[in-house]
Amino acid sequence: MPESSYQFPDGFLWGTATAAHQVEGGNSNNNWAAWENEAGRIHNGEKSGLACDWRGGRWREDLGNAARDGQNAHRFSIEWSRVQLSPDGWDDSALDFYRELVKGMKALGLQPVATLHHFTDPLWIYEMGGWENDKTPVYFEKFVRKVVKVFKDEVNLWVTLNEPNGLVVNSYVDGCFPPGKKDFRSAFKALTNLIRGHTLAYHTIHELQPNAMAGYALYYRGFFPKREWFPLDRWAARGLQGNVNDLFANAIHNGRVKLILFNTMVKEAIGTQDFVGLQYYSSDEVAFNLLKPGELFSSRQCPHGAPVSPTGFIADVPRGMAQGLSWARQFGLPIYVTENGVEDAEDQMRPAYLLRHLREVWKAANAGWQVKGYFHWSQVDNFEWERGWSQRFGLWALDPATQLRTRRKSADLYAEICKRNGFHPETVQRLAPEVFNELFGA
Repeated sequence: MPESSYQFPDGFLWGTATAAHQVEGGNSNNNWAAWENEAGRIHNGEKSGLACDWRGGRWREDLGNAARDGQNAHRFSIEWSRVQLSPDGWDDSALDFYRELVKGMKALGLQPVATLHHFTDPLWIYEMGGWENDKTPVYFEKFVRKVVKVFKDEVNLWVTLNEPNGLVVNSYVDGCFPPGKKDFRSAFKALTNLIRGHTLAYHTIHELQPNAMAGYALYYRGFFPKREWFPLDRWAARGLQGNVNDLFANAIHNGRVKLILFNTMVKEAIGTQDFVGLQYYSSDEVAFNLLKPGELFSSRQCPHGAPVSPTGFIADVPRGMAQGLSWARQFGLPIYVTENGVEDAEDQMRPAYLLRHLREVWKAANAGWQVKGYFHWSQVDNFEWERGWSQRFGLWALDPATQLRTRRKSADLYAEICKRNGFHPETVQRLAPEVFNELFGA
């Protein structure tokens, strides 16, 4: 048995990530509640319903399991639609749930990492045009101010927006998220206002809590030329890199907002970032395709030979994680992997996927790249947006009908990683023998 191991730096944050609409249950006043009630929007017409019943108190079970398994942090989100019922209408009692949740996390030894916008908007925001409306960033800032005043003594890590680049693509290019548009002009308008919303939120957080760390969580996807030797494949991959991965980040770096032929400046956004939140799941091989102008003249497929998840949604491509971490390093800021995981109800692919990706995180953390934490998606199966209940990302399985949780083997693996602040040959041999030689040699 090899004596070497993959050990992470002291103080590394180990956690899981969740989002309010996906776990709380009973959300009825936001755009996703409306979307779920439109025919054909969600896989098999499924609805979030009780979700994981966190509003009913089941967070205690899930986060208790997380803490017992050695996690020391948890990333959650605060549902805007519960707190701000109208432009000037507030439900202060809605914050009581989050007070209890944050208090419970800290009692369990979990550092709370709060996300202020995780894909959902209040219904009244949605009805006035969502992020296409120039007033939305101002209303979002009011919500942020309300929340930060309450939690500034309890929360030090704030994520303003979850995957704003992914939100723009899904809502205004692919059309699978509300409002279901496929229009680059609308996408550019929403992108610009999301940047303004983030900027206002960042400055408000620092006004109220000067020592806080604030940033956003970016959806990063690996794009690799199908034929490295072919210039047009390289060009197509660079185009996707620029219009997906660099879309939001460039504006925070240099103030320029650019999407296809549209561009503007938001100078006040420059430097509104204290850390990089990196969310990586999968990668694509990219080939130039003249017949697909709407997809930036590209065809994409899973990289050849990569293991693929049951629904074909995610390919196990750890070099994409390495690429993403290298990309994040350019900003010279602390890096948190705020999401990473794979949908795998039978838990056959997840152990190897987890270890392969954590090896890349380990390399970066031990190379001095300021990688400070890793949050697995997710602690328990939850409602996966337009894909409904068809994808299972949890370390714990969930039966939505009975709310029964069932521990998966991956929970054992992640627990040992968290408790030992790394992974050792014995752990891998016992819980993921299929990658033992790959990680430790024959």
